[in-house]
Amino acid sequence: MEWKIPLSDIDFDEKEINAVTNVLKSKWLTMGPLTQKFEEKFAQYLGIKHAFAVSNCTAALHIANKVLEIGSNDEVILPSLTFVATANSTLYTGAKTVFSDIESINNFNISPEDILQKITSKTKAITVMHYGGYPCNMDTIMKIAKEHDLKVIEDAAHAPGAEYKGKKCGTIGDFGCFSFFSNKNLVTGEGGMIVTNNDDYAEKIKIIRSHGMTTLTWDRHKGHAHSYDVVDLGYNYRINEIASALGLVQLRRLNANNNRRKLIVKEYRKQLENIAEITIPFTDFKEKSSFHIFPILLSKDINRNIFIEKLKEKRIQSSIHYPPIHLFRYYRKIFGFKAGILLNTEFVGKHEVTLPLHPLMRKKDVRIIVDSIREIIELC
Repeated sequence: MEWKIPLSDIDFDEKEINAVTNVLKSKWLTMGPLTQKFEEKFAQYLGIKHAFAVSNCTAALHIANKVLEIGSNDEVILPSLTFVATANSTLYTGAKTVFSDIESINNFNISPEDILQKITSKTKAITVMHYGGYPCNMDTIMKIAKEHDLKVIEDAAHAPGAEYKGKKCGTIGDFGCFSFFSNKNLVTGEGGMIVTNNDDYAEKIKIIRSHGMTTLTWDRHKGHAHSYDVVDLGYNYRINEIASALGLVQLRRLNANNNRRKLIVKEYRKQLENIAEITIPFTDFKEKSSFHIFPILLSKDINRNIFIEKLKEKRIQSSIHYPPIHLFRYYRKIFGFKAGILLNTEFVGKHEVTLPLHPLMRKKDVRIIVDSIREIIELC
């Protein structure tokens, strides 16, 4: 189907095309000088000491868990209302995921109060996810972590450019993990970044990212080394130069595109405010969002499947963010999770719909979507 209004779209032009063409002309496609430059620029943008480009955000999250030496006797507290990679990256280490509820049906971020209830002697870390680009309550979460000697991993896949009390998301915890997937605010197709201010962690990240090797192919190509040692069990989590070239251009667009997203969200809120069957989360939110997605909650009187299908008939794409992880068949089988343990998360999981949001949208697109929603609600 050709969508009239797609859920997401990419702000690419000749700059991205030229950047990729230049990489192809250089004939150096694997991780090299453009990746180093991308890492430097991304670290500068965030105001953080160390940034390492990786193959995707899942790799970044896995590396963070590995650097913390999280293992089979450990637990990590994290949200269930997130993409499954947030939890999978902990399972890769053999540790147990302990799911915390969200704050409320107005704030879909992990609840500090519920985190506190879930801490045990086995808890080693907390992974937060800044849902939709809206920062979590990091002051309280960091205080809890400090009091219980826990580490904090920020899943900032939704949040490049978002800020909590003047600090960029991803720079507040021990690690920040970013996604550059095709629907994200900064797009490279596949790709991600792991960042930290800790020098010791940075050295470990560098080793784990590339097979545990002490030198990289680019180092040897430039004559800086002729061999290597393997000092730890590492992974092939490297990015490539094409992705990094795209990332450099996209990084320069990021602030402007986030501001465009903000204007679209403002128009949505204005147009939807008088529709009783719909509520919009993160109302009166005080921190700076990156406005990654636009979620709404349908009332219990509206059948979500019909609502989404009717939008589809009008060629308007929508989605769900997210089916709760603890209710997936695999997680039920492994850990015995059941419905009813995370009430706010499960309510949102049943009633949330994500409407189109991307920097190429205009106000007229929002009006088309909202007019369609009014028609659908009358039918429902």
